[in-house]
Amino acid sequence: VLLAAAVCTKAGKAIVSRQFVEMTRTRIEGLLAAFPKLMNTGKQHTFVETESVRYVYQPMEKLYMVLITTKNSNILEDLETLRLFSRVIPEYCRALEENEISEHCFDLIFAFDEIVALGYRENVNLAQIRTFTEMDSHEEKVFRAVRETQEREAKAEMRRKAKELQQARRDAERQGKKAPGFGGFGSSAVSGGTTAAMITETIIETEKPKVAPAPARPSGPSKALKLGAKGKEVDNFVDKLKSEGENIMTSVGKRSTEAAKVLAPPVNMESVHMKIEEKISLTCGRDGGLQNMELHGMIMLHISDEKFARIRLHVENEDKRGVQLQTHPNVDKKLFTAESQIGLKNPEKSFPINSDVGVLKWRLQTTEESFIPLTINCWPSESGTSCDVNIEYELQEESLELNDVVITIPLPSGVGAPVIGEIDGEYRHDSRRNLLEWCLPVIDAKTKSGSLEFSIAGQPSDFFPVHVSFVSKKNYCNIQVTKVTQVDGNSPVRFSTETTFLVDKYEIL
Repeated sequence: VLLAAAVCTKAGKAIVSRQFVEMTRTRIEGLLAAFPKLMNTGKQHTFVETESVRYVYQPMEKLYMVLITTKNSNILEDLETLRLFSRVIPEYCRALEENEISEHCFDLIFAFDEIVALGYRENVNLAQIRTFTEMDSHEEKVFRAVRETQEREAKAEMRRKAKELQQARRDAERQGKKAPGFGGFGSSAVSGGTTAAMITETIIETEKPKVAPAPARPSGPSKALKLGAKGKEVDNFVDKLKSEGENIMTSVGKRSTEAAKVLAPPVNMESVHMKIEEKISLTCGRDGGLQNMELHGMIMLHISDEKFARIRLHVENEDKRGVQLQTHPNVDKKLFTAESQIGLKNPEKSFPINSDVGVLKWRLQTTEESFIPLTINCWPSESGTSCDVNIEYELQEESLELNDVVITIPLPSGVGAPVIGEIDGEYRHDSRRNLLEWCLPVIDAKTKSGSLEFSIAGQPSDFFPVHVSFVSKKNYCNIQVTKVTQVDGNSPVRFSTETTFLVDKYEIL
């Protein structure tokens, strides 16, 4: 039976100790104080025995990881348990020092309790321990995401109402009338500037109770804590909810949902507005070679004024890669083929008002290496017990400008943080998920290449697959709407365009 697990100094001072049977503090401190005196420095054993207990230990720099067991305990099982204890400590502590152990003592005790229960080893591995201690809840994530979305909607509605009321006040002042009273405040009692301030205050106060109603999908009490719910379905749903601006750490390869922050719609959206969106899915081999690249693009038309409902879009297609184009069934295909114009088959009909309509989509599928927009070369090489990793990027499509680029490299677990050598840009080390994120704000023709060097214990295969995510305001296929004209009279129409290029999947296997 395992009596206790402890981390102590070379002198036998206990830093963290977890007892699995009833034992007084004096007793455990006495056992640990006696432990260094019992060790024989001439022998290479990892255990030492007394008349009553057995110490199974492992040195960790200036500290010892010690298990105190009964003498009839299975030594082989105890050594296996000791190895798991020793691997857990670097998961929570950046350095194997007394201060760091003390700072994370409760995290370590919770992890120790997952390994051993009532003196007996549980059948768990390092990944399961991490999952159990995190206590990740899918329902909590969804609830928070829904609540934050509702808060943002309420704030947006509040700002819109405030603008309407201020506009009404300005119109009234221009006409020389008294500004009407809003929210219980008469304008005769306060000046114009004060009115605006009080209007805004009133709206803020009245909108607050609507901020956090119950979630749209109620969750039963039995599912309040669903441990380890980290599937793709969860991440996709939460990412969709949070893509409106919430800055969260998303799963690998899912960072493209942050596009809404970087690529906010233009402020002066015209009556005729177009969204040109492209998504890329790409898989490369670690030794070079493009396994598959698929790109989907679409032009979405949004018309907010009826007088511009009968129009034609003049499309300029300068793509030379063999993109397959497809128009909407209601669009005149002959007109598009002959004159590169998008118009309805029946010119007397109008496009729908106040809704996004897909009018043209395109697809590119290839295994041609020269078509890769951003090449990633990851080169791990073993040197003794550690591995030196060199990774570099190069922008092949110099016309592109990629924003918020994140190159995510997996790391082996339980070996601590990587030692960074040279780096272009910045990096983040996620010790919980064992990831190194190489962050580059912009990659364009001026910063078309860069590299990162780091070293860490591991095998070359530990650093794959590498995932890449980015967003861009320039599309990959050079397809643009250059002009919009009315069907009657062929007169030009003002329009606005919003272009986005996102990553659906971009990995080096």
